[in-house]
Parts: sequence; C-alpha cells; structure tokens
Amino acid sequence: MKISYNWLKQFIKIDWNSEETAALLTDLGLEVETVDKYQSVKGGLEGIVVGHVLTCVPHPDADRLKVTTVDLGDGTPVQIVCGASNVGAGQKVPVATIGTVLYDKEGNPFTIKKGKIRGQESHGMICAEDELGLGESHDGIMILDETLVPGTKAATVFKIENDEVFEIGLTPNRADAMSHLGTARDLRAGMLQSGVNVELITPSVSNFRVDKRTLKIDVDVKESKLVPRYCGVTISGITVKTSPEWLQNRLKAIGINPKNNIVDVTNYVLHDLGQPLHAFDANKINGKVQVKTLPTGTKFTTLDDVERTLHEEDVMICDDKGPMCIAGVFGGKNSGVSENTTAIFLESAYFNPVSVRKTAKRHQLNTDASFRFERGIDPTITEYALKRAALLIQEVAGGEITSDIVDVYPKKIEDFTVFLNFSKVAKIIGQELPKDTIKQILASLEIKVNSVSDAGLGLTIPAYRVDVQREIDVIEEILRVYGYNNISLSKKINASVANSPRTEDYKVQNTIASQLNAQGFHEMMANSLTTAAYAELSTVLKEEHNVTMLNPLSSDLATMRQSLLFSGLEALAYNINRKNADLKLFEFGKSYHNYPSGYEEIKHLTLFQTGNRNQESWTQASQPSNFFLFKGFVTAILEKLGIQKTNCIPVTSDVFSEGIAFGLGQETLVEFGVVKKSILKHFGIKQEVFYADFNWALVLKLVSSKIKFTDIPKYPEVRRDLALLLDNEVSYDAIYKIARQTEKSLLKEINLFDVYAGSNLPEGKKSYALSFTIQDTAKTLEDVQIDKIMSKLQKNFETELGAVLR
Repeated sequence: MKISYNWLKQFIKIDWNSEETAALLTDLGLEVETVDKYQSVKGGLEGIVVGHVLTCVPHPDADRLKVTTVDLGDGTPVQIVCGASNVGAGQKVPVATIGTVLYDKEGNPFTIKKGKIRGQESHGMICAEDELGLGESHDGIMILDETLVPGTKAATVFKIENDEVFEIGLTPNRADAMSHLGTARDLRAGMLQSGVNVELITPSVSNFRVDKRTLKIDVDVKESKLVPRYCGVTISGITVKTSPEWLQNRLKAIGINPKNNIVDVTNYVLHDLGQPLHAFDANKINGKVQVKTLPTGTKFTTLDDVERTLHEEDVMICDDKGPMCIAGVFGGKNSGVSENTTAIFLESAYFNPVSVRKTAKRHQLNTDASFRFERGIDPTITEYALKRAALLIQEVAGGEITSDIVDVYPKKIEDFTVFLNFSKVAKIIGQELPKDTIKQILASLEIKVNSVSDAGLGLTIPAYRVDVQREIDVIEEILRVYGYNNISLSKKINASVANSPRTEDYKVQNTIASQLNAQGFHEMMANSLTTAAYAELSTVLKEEHNVTMLNPLSSDLATMRQSLLFSGLEALAYNINRKNADLKLFEFGKSYHNYPSGYEEIKHLTLFQTGNRNQESWTQASQPSNFFLFKGFVTAILEKLGIQKTNCIPVTSDVFSEGIAFGLGQETLVEFGVVKKSILKHFGIKQEVFYADFNWALVLKLVSSKIKFTDIPKYPEVRRDLALLLDNEVSYDAIYKIARQTEKSLLKEINLFDVYAGSNLPEGKKSYALSFTIQDTAKTLEDVQIDKIMSKLQKNFETELGAVLR
C-alpha cells in the first residue's frame, strides 16, 4: 500500500521528517518497507531558472540558429545559442543552467554542459515544454509571463509537487488502515503516546446541499444480507474532462494513472477515506437501480471488454434492462462514465466481505475496490464518503446535486463490546501498565470506555475495526501503541526443559532426514493441492475419494493429493527441464482421502531417485542409478530405526513396472520400485525414476514398540541361489508364495537380486535371479537337508510356473 506524505499531512499536521514518521509507523505495525521520492516533473526542474533575453541576433555560420544574451538574475548575462524560431529579445524564458540534468522522452538523463555550437560559445539551454517534462509541445521555446523576475526558480513558477511516498507492507487484518485517513489515525495515536499532541483533521462536508430535485433514481436492494448498506445520489450538469494538477499529482504519487475528473475523484476518495465508490452514467440507467443476484450463466461484459459468465451468488447492480456492475468488484462496459456524460448516479455502499471475496476469486478479478470490500470497510462512513466525493466532483467538474441521498440501511451494523481485564493485560504484556495510560491509548484508537471497575474496563470497539473483537485483540492494540520497545526486559531468564521420548515424530523425522541428507538426498516440500486428473493415472486411486476444494484458485489446485508420487514427479520434471537431471529427493507429507467412512489423512515418507548416481570426473565415469542402490537407501532407513525381520512381499501399487514391498504381518511398511513409463510420460520424463513410499504411521508405531532381544543364532545360515527362466507373465509374488508354502520352518529369507529381459533369451521370457537363506536355530544344517529343500523348491517352480533352471 502506498501512502503519500503530503496527502497524509492533510489529515494530521506534522513537521517530522519522513524517516521519523516511517519509524513510528513501523513501530505501530504499519511496516514501512521503502520511502520513495515523487516529483510531478522528473528532476523537479532543479537548475531551471527564469531568464530575460536581452539580445537575439542570427548565428554568423548557421541560418537556423540564433545567438542570444540572457540575464539569469546574477548580474552577469550569459551567451546561449538557440535553435528555436520563436526566440526573441525581451522575452522571459526557462533556462537550463550549466550542470542541470534533463531527461529525454525515454526518461534517460543528460547534463547541460558549456560548449561551442558552430564556433559560438553556449552557456546553457533555453527550453521547450517537452524538454522540461511540462508537456508534449516542441514547436518552440516556452515564453513565460513577462512580469517574472530573472533568476526565479522555475519550480516555484510551475508549482512542482515534491512528495515522499511510504510503501507500507500492510497485513491483511488491518482493513482500517487501507487509506490515508486510517494511516493518519494510527499515526496520531502513536504521536499522542510519544507526547506530541496533534489533532486528526477530517474533510468537512458541511457545504453539501441538494441544489435541485430534478433527477431522482430509485434504489431497490433485494439482497440486504449481502448488501447491508447502499447509498446513492445524482449529480447533473457535469463536464467530463482532465483533472486539475493537484488531483493528478495525488494519484500519480501513489501509482495511479489519472483518467478523467469523475473517475479520478472516486479513486481519490477510495485512497483518502478507504470507501470505494462507483459512478454510473445516469442517462444510461433505465428505470430504477436494483441490487440483486442473477441466474447462473447470465452474460456480462465488464470494463476491460471481457464477457464474463455470472454465478447465482454474484451480487450485481442492475437497472430494469439488466446488469450494470459487479457489486464491489468491477464496473460494466456500457454503464460507465465517458467523455459525453453529463449526469451521474454516484454509488457508495457496504458489501458483505465474504460475498465480494468469492465473486472476485470466481472471476479472477483483483481491484482496489474488491481489495478493501473483501477485508471489511467502515460501514459508518458510507454516506460521509458519498458527500465528500459529490463536493469534489462539483469542484472539478461543475454540476449540481439533483436528488436527495438514498440511504438503504435496514439494520444498523453495531459496534463490538469487549471487557478488558487489567490482570490479563499485565499477564500478556509481562508488565503492569498505568490504568490512565491504557485509557489514553484506547481513546486515541477511538475505542470508547463504557464502564470502569477495579477489575477492568467495559469497551465499545468501532465497527470499522473488524480485527478487534476479543480481549486479546484489545491487548495487542494497547501493546503496539505503547510500543514493544518500551516493555522492559526481565533481568532473570526462566527456561523450562521438556522431556520428550526419542520416538516423538519430529525426532524420528530429523534422524532420518539427517541420514538421507548425508547420502545426498535433498528435502522437498510440495503443495498439498493438486489436480483431480492425477487420480486417473492409477487404478488404486479413485476419483470419488478426492477431497475437493469448495473455492479453488484454479483447476490445477482444486483437489487435495491422494498420493505424494505425482507432486514429486512434478518437481523432478521441473528440475530435469532445467538441466538438473541427477536427483535424489525426499519428502515428509500427507495424503488426503474422502472415504465412505469419512475424511482421512495419512502421513508418508517418500523417496525419489533418477539420473546418474555420481558425477563424471577424470577418475571415474558416471554411472546410472539402479534398483539395488535405491533398495539400499530404503533398507538403511529401516536399519537406522531398528526395524528388523520385515517380510519381502509383493507390491500392491500399479504405479511400478517392477517393485517390491517390505511389511510386517498383514501391513505394508514400504513399497518401492521403478515408476511405470506411462506415468513418467504424462510428466514428460524420459529417464528412469525410482520411488519409495513409507507408511510413516506404521514406522512410528514400530519405533515406539518395546525392544525385544533374542539370542544371536549359534548355528550358521546358508544361502543358495537359483536363476530361473520364466514367462513374462509370472510375477515375483507367485514365486514368493510357492517358496513359503514349500518350506515354512527353515526358509528365513527370499530375495530377488536380478531381473533380466532382452537378447539371448527366448521371446516372451525373462530371467529372475533369487537367493534363499536357510537356517536352523537348533543345529547345523547338513548338505543333504539343504539339497533336499532346494530340490523341492526347484521342482515346485518347474511344476507350477513352468520355470527352467538356467
């Protein structure tokens, strides 16, 4: 938000420099981010003075140039060569003296220097209006009033506006400060607390009167809940033209381009008092003004010449023929003020903040008016702002007030009441403030004290302070005006040490994050909002289980994610497209589901790896990442957390082309593998991606369980390998089940450590290399027993799966 210091001084008489004022505003919570200089003419005409042309003769060596002698008021006339055809002796002209900086049409600076033009010395430059930034004309030099005294600074002649503009980083809750009046109100409170007694000056509207009652326009508010207050008045006989300089300068200083005097006044009052206004061409209004909603699908063309489709909840300003304006958001193309307008209907209203916010987001419109309406403006200022604007319009555009003010206000918006407990103030602030100081601060903030007791104060909060509705809010107001820096610090520092178990979620997360970081992984944080279309990429995800937003920002952010895979692939694609293709990422996050039993959030840890495992160097060539390297990262996490004796079970997710899972009992602990190419293609990823998804709730449960100890087996385990040639349709799941059924007591572990499909194999075949770990905890196994088990396994694989031993 931009605040003009000159404008601010119209509300509060202050002679502080901008740095002091900015510091106080920041202490009050209106953080001043920058203070910028503003000049109505770039450079402020510094170095430009009034000169008196004493002589003017033709240049001896140039037909189009003239040599002049100019009095600059310092007693020593100077010679200036000028090429303007209209220069002549006796004139008063603007002169840029040596060292003056001027600006070309592109805003580039250039400095006036002493020089020679065709052999004749020139000690300055007699300027045209475009060279000074005072207009567009370059027909000749400017000729000034002959009564001006030579040497007079041009800045005083042309009344150059020099201003300083505060850029305030306003928090969304401070709707009351979104104007020069609101900022001045806060500044006054801070100055009073600093011992500087100043008065808040509000513009007078006592001169407002109805001149004639010749143009009455009736108003019918059909949606009083959405439009609690609506005011309007007609002004006839106006002339739409360019605004006066003072009004243009005020708007330009805060970054608003002037349009015409009527629109400029409405913008001025919006930033002056914080009340948005809208002017309709009265001659384009058919019948009465109706404030209502229209059926969904109604078409409406706004000022930006875009045809919009209305929603049934959009509040519209209409006449008997149709809509004219989206209430509180944007005007219509066919009802606005033009250069031919001679009479207007001026609107000032209070619209429901939630309604305006929904409409603005629905149509993706963000205007100065909607910005204020959707945060809550002052409902008591509606009529006052209307009168203020009407008087300004009469001042800059002429005309007469031709109707009484229509004020539809069926139910007054009441002020808030709060009881402030003195002991609570002391407890929150950490210091007991004098009761008189508290009362003084509240009075400076226009908070009324209704009752006083030993325990506290009964208060009435103005309706425009929508952010102050609780006792704690009042305490915050007292503290920010009193000054955080004025609260003394205790010499004694108290600290408490909380004892939390090692299995707290954040501690386990930090442990694993540190390990992954040491292994070259980077933590990522993805948006929980995503597109509903991702549910179509996996049969495990159901569209009916999506958690959808009621008011989404866009279709790409309309649904809560059911899987962390797709947001991770978005991050991979973004990096790969920017030549960062070797990636290892992890994320702690949640998935969100709308199951028939109710909404459910599930926490996950996900890992991603793609590209090369190491960078190419002179000592070694780069090597691609592979499944077994990735499997090592997964198992290292389980080992770090002390989770052992997991089962290697078939993967249930269809997002993997090849994958396995670790589980305990019937629960899956982690699934990992190679992401399907069809899914990668959806994200434009052409390289192999490895993905792991941990059930974090189960991880925490296992970490939190009591540690059980068993004796280390005294007898050795034995490993035997089989390389099997299988049909492509045979899954690892089938091999796993047959092996478990074949040997239930001595077979401890089954591991798939190689998969091959390609040349040198028959068509439709693939090769699986598996290891089988066999162990008897009671005795040492003999070769006969081992061979018998392996023979049974081989036979069952051949019989049930058609496997062939390679």
